[in-house]
Amino acid sequence: MAEADGGMARIASWLIMAPALLAAVPARATDAAREARWAERLGWGPSAAPDTGPAAGSDAWLRHQLDDRPDPLPPAVQARIDAMRISREPVAALVVETDAMQRDFKAIADPEQKKAARQAYQQAMNALADEARERFILRALYSPDQLRERMTWFWFNHFNVQAGKRDIRAMVGDYEETIRAHALGRYRDLLEATLRHPAMLRYLDNDQNARGKINENYAREIMELHSMGVGSGYSQADVQELARILTGVGVDQKPDAPKLKPELQPLYQRAGLFEFNPARHDFGTKHFLGHEIKGSGFAEVEQALDLIADSPATAHHVSLRIATYFMGDTPPPALVDRMAAKFRQSHGDIAEVLRTMIRSREFGGAATGGFKEPVGYTLSAVRLAYGDRDVTNAKPIINWMRQMGEGLYDHETPDGYDLSSAAWSGPGQMATRFDIARQIGGGAARLFQSPDAAPDAPPPPSPPPLLKDSPVIATRMATLGKPTLAALGQARSPAEWNSLYFSSPEFMHR
Repeated sequence: MAEADGGMARIASWLIMAPALLAAVPARATDAAREARWAERLGWGPSAAPDTGPAAGSDAWLRHQLDDRPDPLPPAVQARIDAMRISREPVAALVVETDAMQRDFKAIADPEQKKAARQAYQQAMNALADEARERFILRALYSPDQLRERMTWFWFNHFNVQAGKRDIRAMVGDYEETIRAHALGRYRDLLEATLRHPAMLRYLDNDQNARGKINENYAREIMELHSMGVGSGYSQADVQELARILTGVGVDQKPDAPKLKPELQPLYQRAGLFEFNPARHDFGTKHFLGHEIKGSGFAEVEQALDLIADSPATAHHVSLRIATYFMGDTPPPALVDRMAAKFRQSHGDIAEVLRTMIRSREFGGAATGGFKEPVGYTLSAVRLAYGDRDVTNAKPIINWMRQMGEGLYDHETPDGYDLSSAAWSGPGQMATRFDIARQIGGGAARLFQSPDAAPDAPPPPSPPPLLKDSPVIATRMATLGKPTLAALGQARSPAEWNSLYFSSPEFMHR
């Protein structure tokens, strides 16, 4: 107990000095440390697992990370993912089934039976969302395609939906898969893929947007958040016209197409749950971003997306968001301008925009890649401590992220989680983070327990990892500041050393 109290006292002293320490991460590093840090900034951090691919930070490694062809996961991890309902059953089937459960319990008259049926429905919906969370975590921990996984989370946050709204819990896993498939492709394709997904259409209510009953929610967020950005030159009239263009774009889970007039039938589109219903569409002429768009059905949507994706404002806004995500709160304006130029020259090729950033002198010369948000902090700590072990229970990881305020798929508003350091470095945040550092550093036994174990069931023995002796830590010792080295030198056990390292300002940054 005295050892633990001593370690917590040293962590508490860091908490008092947190703002100053977090702004003062040492910049000196060996070549090996710089390569490791450069690679860490593009993924979820180095893993304790043996490295079998190209050397981290090398040209071959970067080519591999930017390649749009996914690499296979370890077989045991892939088998767990393949066994999930969200992997085995189409999203349309999941939505139809859970919707039927909801209709059934609403029709029950007996209060007790109704309560039980409602609970079964909620459990089924929660289980689907939790499968998506576990799948995300497994890929983040074990996928060789670390940059793709980082970009999947970035784009999900950029095109945010909240799982708790309406029936999105049944859709969120498929929505994330859609984003992952386009994470390193072209922005224009990603924009349309999110537009066609029922999770986005439900979340921003475009399934309720129809001729004579306009709903501007989705149109506004496309312009403000997803593409051009606030103050970039579009007007409220542009938002209104885009909302008119988007009328009829919605969701239909009925098996049969609606009855339409003969002249409208060729314009009807259906793909899974996505539907464009021309009977709900406003066919009047629109004036959008300085262009006239004649009424033609879904072709209007395609024209509008082309205009949005080709806008210089979109190139700059998206480039700034990417640079902020990877480089911290104030990325160099000249670099953002070059990324935006590459965005326009390559027609929104995300991999090329990333390559421009990564190969820049500004990225290579930066001391850090910014302060780690809760998702990045948790995943990097678990990868470093336990990446060579089979994490069988993702629930503690899900809970740690939620405790720090960045729960997977939990953000209510469409702006996504804040990317700034100030959002995650307050004293209350740091106190929670230090407690999680203690849990991860001390063995995190519940990570290796059956996810179906009772809450009071004792977890299997899990000794703390010997981080002090790991090759990754050996490359980083020269980058640690004097306060961190002094604190680590007083650690009385491996668990305390780990906790102190995970609580250090150096580990808090990429």
